[in-house]
Amino acid sequence: MDLLTLRDQFEKQRVLLSFNGPISHSLIEEIGKAIRNYLNSESAAPSAAMDVFSTYIEMTQNISHYATAMGYDEQRATATVAVARGEQGHYLVSAGNVVEHADGQRLMAAVEELGEMDAVELKRCYKQQLRKPREDGSRGAGLGLIDMARKSCQPLQSNLTPLSDQQSFFCITATI
Repeated sequence: MDLLTLRDQFEKQRVLLSFNGPISHSLIEEIGKAIRNYLNSESAAPSAAMDVFSTYIEMTQNISHYATAMGYDEQRATATVAVARGEQGHYLVSAGNVVEHADGQRLMAAVEELGEMDAVELKRCYKQQLRKPREDGSRGAGLGLIDMARKSCQPLQSNLTPLSDQQSFFCITATI
């Protein structure tokens, strides 16, 4: 493995923190602490720091809950997470994981639908979702996704890359 090349790529893409591997609640917590410490040391605006942190938590908890609900083993219950600094100084919070293809398509449709909404529509959608009872067996893509869309200063970006007939790699990015 060529760590220098990897380091150079991280610097070129302005990656502040990244993780790839099996995800657990304790790891989510530790990476969250690292994000908070980094943002504090960088003197990030408190509102931006909180939005980056809460978006990271939402993304990684969704991945963890999905893997558990699907009964994925440790090899498939992995996440790829990165926090980077964008060209205009925004923070880019990205997370990706293996999903069943149908679930990925549903997530892509939800992200696209939210991307067509303005701030007022997102707020109304959020309030409507708050009033809905949580469905048993729900696999997310509800309130948390809407909240991420509200915090993102640009529409959420996502992609779905097929890995097999049944599974794909889903990736989502919020710009804070």
